[in-house]
Amino acid sequence: MNKAELATRLADRLSVSKKIAEDFIALFEEIVTKTLTEGGEVTIAGFGTFSAKVRAGRMGVNPQRPTEKIQIPSVTVPKFKAGKALKDALKGKA
Repeated sequence: MNKAELATRLADRLSVSKKIAEDFIALFEEIVTKTLTEGGEVTIAGFGTFSAKVRAGRMGVNPQRPTEKIQIPSVTVPKFKAGKALKDALKGKA
């Protein structure tokens, strides 16, 4: 499912226009992104938790010259941990 399909389903389920549903999704993305960049996390009970994690720097190999070592800097990456209800719902589908 992509963003447009999600907006269409939200609009149908909430009996609102597709534009309002698209605005809702955009606002949700904005709030989650801002919270994570500020070092916080977003928890939706039963669904999961969005957080940011720092991946430590490490030594790597230059793909253009495999004999050459390069330093890969540390970077902050998004992380999602699924909640119990979501995990349980997916276990029932196996």
